[in-house]
Amino acid sequence: MKTALIQQKYFGTKEKTRQITTRQIVEATQNGAELIVLQELHQTEYFCQCEDTNFFAYANSYEEDIQYWSTVAKENHIVLVTSLFEKRTAGLYHNTAVVFEKDGTIAGKYRKMHIPDDPGFYEKFYFTPGDLGFEPIQTSIGKLGVLICWDQWYPEAARIMTLKGAELLIYPTAIGWFDEDSKEEKQRQLDSWITIQRSHAIANAIPVLSCNRVGFESDPTGVMKGTTFWGNSFICGAQGELLAHATHQDETILYADITHARTKEVRDIWPFLRDRRIEDYHCLLKRYCDED
Repeated sequence: MKTALIQQKYFGTKEKTRQITTRQIVEATQNGAELIVLQELHQTEYFCQCEDTNFFAYANSYEEDIQYWSTVAKENHIVLVTSLFEKRTAGLYHNTAVVFEKDGTIAGKYRKMHIPDDPGFYEKFYFTPGDLGFEPIQTSIGKLGVLICWDQWYPEAARIMTLKGAELLIYPTAIGWFDEDSKEEKQRQLDSWITIQRSHAIANAIPVLSCNRVGFESDPTGVMKGTTFWGNSFICGAQGELLAHATHQDETILYADITHARTKEVRDIWPFLRDRRIEDYHCLLKRYCDED
């Protein structure tokens, strides 16, 4: 199965950005991709750099957005992973991945569970933690364990998706550097981001697809300069081996072939799931395990 990640920047308006994304999807389809993954909040700028109630208006088009991407999936006969701003009612919003089947129907949704609240990443202001759990989404090309950005730092999320039968872990992402940080600090952050996700692949013997954005986006409030999104989208196999890896700055369509049979081969060699000591993992259900 050929997969494709679309790594791109924001083009100033939702309309222009969608048009370019759609053209890239057509190109990826023509090159044989059956599964296409878009980055986190791919239709707009990463508006969570500041807290501004005006941005909630972006979620008003949620149903129209679903219609649009449904049509794109159907016309290109692909499984498409999108990342949309969902409004359930006033004051209740989610960062939601919607997965479309090849016929345009919704295969399933995932609402982001882990919500960050850091300088330049004020997502708790906008998003309510998801209430759909860690449930893989069944599609015609396999069970997809879709998670979103900040989820990628948590081994529990990857493990639960795997234990529930996910055949791929997929992370739409928006993460970057502050230009004020030192070169060394930037490299440490990037290395950590890649390493943690590759470790999920290794620990669960499952391929990982991580799709990030590129380009500089300024803070509209002027409080901070803004964020340079570091790209580096990648696809790795069930032993964490890199199958494809994008640069930190280039817009690109990143391709890799995934074979589900490879997961079985790796798990037969490295039976991590078999050797888990589940009877001794009670501490995982606590915030912190004191000695007593």
